[in-house]
Amino acid sequence: MKLWSIQGNSQKLDGGAMFGNAPKAMWSQWIAPDEQNRIPLACRCLLAVDLDGKNVLFETGIGAFFEPKLRERYGVVEDRHVLLDSLREAGLKHEDIDVVVLSHLHFDHAGGLLAEWKEGEPPQLLFPKAAFLASTTHWLRARDPHPRDRASFIPGLTGLLEQSGRLELVDGEHSRALGKPVRFHFSQGHTPGLMLGEIVGAEDRGGIVYCADLIPGRSWVHLPVTMGYDRAAEWLIDEKREFLDDKIARGVKLFFTHDHEIASATPMRGERDRYGVRGEQRELRAAAL
Repeated sequence: MKLWSIQGNSQKLDGGAMFGNAPKAMWSQWIAPDEQNRIPLACRCLLAVDLDGKNVLFETGIGAFFEPKLRERYGVVEDRHVLLDSLREAGLKHEDIDVVVLSHLHFDHAGGLLAEWKEGEPPQLLFPKAAFLASTTHWLRARDPHPRDRASFIPGLTGLLEQSGRLELVDGEHSRALGKPVRFHFSQGHTPGLMLGEIVGAEDRGGIVYCADLIPGRSWVHLPVTMGYDRAAEWLIDEKREFLDDKIARGVKLFFTHDHEIASATPMRGERDRYGVRGEQRELRAAAL
């Protein structure tokens, strides 16, 4: 099995929203904002080639499904479907993907499922051979969103996934499509049923886990740092502590979706029990687990 960090379309979003109640004087030292107070964000995906014989893509990024007006509103930088270009660099097309794992269905994590926007054409689902995995709890949220996050979902996407006949809803640690090689962890603080996929290492050690929006990047490893987009900050902090303690104990690496500079790092506890990372990797290119 080989691992690739796959770049999708990038974004610029308000730094205050991304760092919740952390003051700008603090977070601006971690990521410099532009003149509109926006910070750069990746929409990075994890590709596992030949994972138990399958090509597995963890998330699809924001993609290029927005019409130009909305692309500008949500700070999407590129107007082409970057994910497809990045897959080609890894030697694959979207038709070669066997399983797509969706931590949740907010547009910056699931928009890449759709073809590039074209005026007058309806949304088109890509990945024609893939099984699509999502948690049951989050699927219910996506079908009936709360007013707080309704704008984060793509109208019609749940219908396209259902119509594909290849949707699998996951309730426990393992799925039918992936079996024992991938373990799922669940979180409720950002959105109901956030599903975090861990590629399990030998003897349950040394794997890698897709952190999604529980820990969007290395700056959010620090326990008190949450996003304004999280629905329950205290809940998320408690989940994050338990999650990090488990990964540190088992030597599991973290994979970051939104960190604009690094793809992966190893979690650690430093002085005064402050959580941080070491061994940062800017990208993974045909890397071994």
